Amino acid sequence: MVADLKLSQVMSKKLKIALPKGSLQDPTIKLLEQAGYNIYTSSRGLRPDSDDGELDIYLIRAQEIGRYLASGFIDCGITGLDWASNHEDSLVDLAELPYSRATVRPTKWVLVVPEDSPVQTVQDLEGKRIATEGVEITRNYLEKNNVNAEVEYSWGATEVKVPDLVDAIVDVTETGASLRANDLRIVDTLLTSFPHFYGSREAYQDEWKKQKMERMVLMLQAALEARGKVGLKMNLPEKSLQDVLEKLPSLRRPTISRLAQDGWVAIETIIEDAVARNLIPDLKELGAEGIIEYPLSKIVL
Repeated sequence: MVADLKLSQVMSKKLKIALPKGSLQDPTIKLLEQAGYNIYTSSRGLRPDSDDGELDIYLIRAQEIGRYLASGFIDCGITGLDWASNHEDSLVDLAELPYSRATVRPTKWVLVVPEDSPVQTVQDLEGKRIATEGVEITRNYLEKNNVNAEVEYSWGATEVKVPDLVDAIVDVTETGASLRANDLRIVDTLLTSFPHFYGSREAYQDEWKKQKMERMVLMLQAALEARGKVGLKMNLPEKSLQDVLEKLPSLRRPTISRLAQDGWVAIETIIEDAVARNLIPDLKELGAEGIIEYPLSKIVL
C-alpha cells in the first residue's frame, strides 16, 4: 500500500512549462523536438501534449510568460530576456538559448525613424511621441537617457506609423531588412536578446522540479550545440596522420584508434558542416579512405 502510494505520487508529479505563442512558437517546438521532447499542437489549442508525461505545457504570449513565472502560476518557461527583464528578481535564469525566429541572430529592440528624419540621437526625441509594443523597455531606455517623451502602445503594423502618427518607433528586428525596405533608419539599439530558460524561484526550491528543469536545459543546450555540426570518421595511413591533424578543426583533439592492419589508424571528430565540402576532398588527397560524414542531434559538452 505504501509502495503504491509513493509510486502514485511520483507518477503525478508535473512540471508546468510555458512555451512562447507567436513567432517563436515553431522554432521553440522544433528545438524541443531536437532535444528529445516531442510536442503535439493543434491550430487552436493552447495546451499542447507531449511524449513526456511529466510536462504540463501552456502556450502563452512571450510578453506574459515572465509575469506568470514571477507570480508562481507556472514553474518554468522559455521567453526572451527582453520580456523577462522586469521580473528578473523573481526568476531563476537557467540558461540563454541562442536561437531566434528566423535566423541564429539575436533579437534586437531598436529605435527607428524615417530615413529623412532630423532625429540623430535619442536626445532629439525630447517631447516627441514614440510607438512600440515594448512600452516598459522603451520607458526604461528613455529614463536611462534622461529623455522625456510620450510612449504609446502599438497593437501592430508599427512600421507604418512614422512619420504621420508618431515621431519614432521602437521595434524588434533580427536582420533590419524590413526596416530598410520601408525606408527606416536605426538610431540606437535598446536591447539585444535571445530566449532564456527561466524557472520561478518557488518551483526551483522543489528538488524534483529543479532537477527536471536542469535536465531539460542540458538537452536543449546539447541540441543547440549540435546545430551546424557533423561527425566525421575515416581511415588513413599512419604516415599521413600529422598532416591530417593539421587540417582538422574540432571541438577537441580527434579520437584516434589503431586498426588491425599495421600502419593504419582510424580518426573520428566533429567539424562545422560548412567546412565539410572543402575539407573532405583535402583529406582524400592526403590518403584518407572510408570517409563518413554523419549528422549530429546533440553534443553534450
